Amino acid sequence: MNRVRIAQMQMPVFDNKVKTEKYINEAVKKAADQKADIICLPEMFCCPYQVENFPLYAEGEGERMWKACSAIAKQYGIYLSAGTMPEKSEDGKIYNTAYVFDREGKQIAKHRKAHLFDIDVKGGQYFKESDTLSAGNKATVFDTEFGTFGICICYDFRFPELSRLMALKGAKLIFVPAAFNMTTGPAHWELMFRSQSVNNQVFAVGTAPSRMAGASYQSWGHSIVTDPWGAVVSQMDEKEGMNITEIDLERADEVREQLPLLKQRRTDIYTLKEIE
Repeated sequence: MNRVRIAQMQMPVFDNKVKTEKYINEAVKKAADQKADIICLPEMFCCPYQVENFPLYAEGEGERMWKACSAIAKQYGIYLSAGTMPEKSEDGKIYNTAYVFDREGKQIAKHRKAHLFDIDVKGGQYFKESDTLSAGNKATVFDTEFGTFGICICYDFRFPELSRLMALKGAKLIFVPAAFNMTTGPAHWELMFRSQSVNNQVFAVGTAPSRMAGASYQSWGHSIVTDPWGAVVSQMDEKEGMNITEIDLERADEVREQLPLLKQRRTDIYTLKEIE
């Protein structure tokens, strides 16, 4: 199967998990009714994006929010890229973690954010995830009935090595739950997705929270899909909503054949490998 329908949920972030579960269930039902194959949630969809909140909202793998996402995927028979949620590991560390569930509700991927968002832009945004979060250490890909996909989280996508590793592992599409802000969003959001797509000849699906008046962290929104030629296939504005995009994964094969960047790498003069 080459064609896949992807629904992006640009949703508000609630401080109440009951509200979050109700919202997701209703949104996924709506997307499933419109024949979506894969539903995407944003970064920290169940936790207001503040470093002090991450330990407070954190759950272990298999706990409440994980179970809710697994059950929803199974109930509606869809793949669910369940944005990210704060995960508490067995040794007490907190991670920014993305889970993916298949049509049976089985977890088929888990990615812990590898590059922590520690920035201080003069006259703009300051944020330091490392105050409460630990970093993951993998490039993550997973297999579906449509082929091999990759997943990374927001700031991860700025680092070209990680995207290239996923492409070299066979990914033709990369999911990116993200929450760019009002400093970085206008400057780099579309530019980053287009550049990573064209450099690695992949589709990229960036799903963000909607912008919420009064929130301490203002999301840029603008959930986006870019193609292997670097074109914007679809892009939302900042408001709450759902967008469904149908893509043909054969486009990645066509672009890679006509412009064989991955084949023409000079591995005799440079190398890139994931350290096991």
